[in-house]
Amino acid sequence: MKLHLISLGCVKNLIDSEVMLGKLKNYTITSNINDADVIIINTCGFIESAKEESINTILEAIEEKKDNAILVVAGCLSQRYKEELQKELPEVDIFTGVGDYDKIDELIAKKQSTFSDKVYLITNEDRIITNSNYHAYIKLSEGCNQKCSFCAIPGFKGKLNSREIPQIIDEIKRLKEKGYIDFSLASQDSSSYLKDKGIRDGLERLIDEIDKIDGINVRILYLYPSTTTKRLIKKILSSKNVQNYFDIPIQHISPRMLKIMKRGSSVNKLKELLNLMQSEFSFIRTSVIIGHPGETDEDFEILANFLKKYQFDRINVFAYSDEEGTTAYLRKDKIDKKTIDKRIDKINKIIKKSTHKRLKLYLNKTIECFMDGLIDDGLFYSVRPKLWTPEVDGDILINESEIDTLKIGEIYNVLVTQIAKDQLIGKIINN
Repeated sequence: MKLHLISLGCVKNLIDSEVMLGKLKNYTITSNINDADVIIINTCGFIESAKEESINTILEAIEEKKDNAILVVAGCLSQRYKEELQKELPEVDIFTGVGDYDKIDELIAKKQSTFSDKVYLITNEDRIITNSNYHAYIKLSEGCNQKCSFCAIPGFKGKLNSREIPQIIDEIKRLKEKGYIDFSLASQDSSSYLKDKGIRDGLERLIDEIDKIDGINVRILYLYPSTTTKRLIKKILSSKNVQNYFDIPIQHISPRMLKIMKRGSSVNKLKELLNLMQSEFSFIRTSVIIGHPGETDEDFEILANFLKKYQFDRINVFAYSDEEGTTAYLRKDKIDKKTIDKRIDKINKIIKKSTHKRLKLYLNKTIECFMDGLIDDGLFYSVRPKLWTPEVDGDILINESEIDTLKIGEIYNVLVTQIAKDQLIGKIINN
């Protein structure tokens, strides 16, 4: 039996997809949807563009699948719009939401749709890691206790539900035994980890346990501004294994907009946190939302000027997505698309300059990097600094090496020799 799986959306979705692969390890994985006996689409339902991508992927699968192939639609979109999807897409054989990834083998065997009342949270299930033989994502928690005006996630993912520290440490150790040495920790709000268990410094305690493991490299994704503390930042900066990597979506910097967006963080505190992150050589990623209802020209200029001044390593910019079930959806002061597009164009120009300026800091420096192998044209090797997250943060191209035999997943010293537009180029040195 052949299986074709498509995982859409965030890395947390990817982890759930890998759990499903682990449950279906007797299947042969095929990249050709036409050959598959079972097709699984793990959907995303976060914002409008993600929903469109999920729907289009389902419709394409319906067209391309062979006769008698079983089509499974799982995940966030399926959970959020279960009644509508089941009514409009009778060609789908199995619908399931965000609660039964570990039962996917049973659902396929019974050809049964189901929607659990609880959100699935990985415990000790074996999963098949995709896209890498040395890097894996680790899920810290599910759900979120924040009440951001624009976010629909708590509506279908529920409240914060954290894994226990021993579970996470055990998973890292088991994966290390299989050769994985690079890890990215992820959740909706990582800085709130274990607060649902009444523990205020849960992430700091986890870092202490991670530092007891030899030979691993770790970074933490998705710190929430109002639950991130100076003490947590200092813990990361002093950690043996956790990189100085700060993924902290500010969304805005205008005090008025932060209040409207229900972000729960003062501008002064946010700036203090960001300055502390920059006190040592660090990588700082953020995201911003443009065109949230109520955003005035003045609010936008405050944000634009701040992004010019602060110089993040990477910035994701999103157009506001009007999501039913959110408080922003009910507001009457919506921003027109033309205005949003104009503002995004300006932000993108700022991002381009900011990113280039930060990349120049790497010139003529020697950096420890993971080898990812030859790129498509076969002319360059691709390596990734230990500090950077796979895929989203880019790579360094290698056109020269003092070492003859190179191995994927190994760590090499890379001297950055030049920058071409926004691409770093370097050589592997033997020291």
